Amino acid sequence: MADEQVRIETIQPRYAAALEQLQRDCFPTLADEELMRAEHFLNHCRLFAAGNFVALVGERVIGLGSGFLIDFDFDAAQHRFQEIIAGGYYRHHDPHGDWYYGGDISVHRDFRRRGVGSRLYAARKSIVQRLNRRGIVAGGLIPGYAGFKTKLSPGEYVDRVVAGDLYDSTLSFQLGRGFNVRGLLKDYIDDEASDNWATLIVWRNPDYQPA
Repeated sequence: MADEQVRIETIQPRYAAALEQLQRDCFPTLADEELMRAEHFLNHCRLFAAGNFVALVGERVIGLGSGFLIDFDFDAAQHRFQEIIAGGYYRHHDPHGDWYYGGDISVHRDFRRRGVGSRLYAARKSIVQRLNRRGIVAGGLIPGYAGFKTKLSPGEYVDRVVAGDLYDSTLSFQLGRGFNVRGLLKDYIDDEASDNWATLIVWRNPDYQPA
């Protein structure tokens, strides 16, 4: 399917149920309580529709890029996913926040490696630049770590992925989109593939102008 048949739009209430199903399809290793529901996506529409995106083929939802604005404290960076996303409701959204916190990017397996994820990341960067925010921060899973956790510490694994010695389907992709690793997040999320670890990743807006 040609890439131009995929379109990126801001989130709408009519997509909420399909977005819940997309979560289940994309994250089979996540604990059930970590998955977002239709009610969460409806809340995203109310809070910050301009910064939450869906990828569509026709009316089929095949991708998601969600997030919210926040004043992120890098001196107190350790956090859990469910805490910062307020149980999926994104209630920490601050319209005046300096950073866009990336809650989730997901693409249905039938449409991966077709540039959909790159376009969702580009949509995030575009809203950050349009709103003149400092950049994007997120907790990125490391699903490839499952095969190495008896051999490498999480830090060693991430260092080797950053160096290009190992490939991680999530982290390597994020590095290719211009993100940098700022540290590790312990017990970030209940995900056996990442052994509950995540990386703290940051993309800085090159066009940011301090007020």
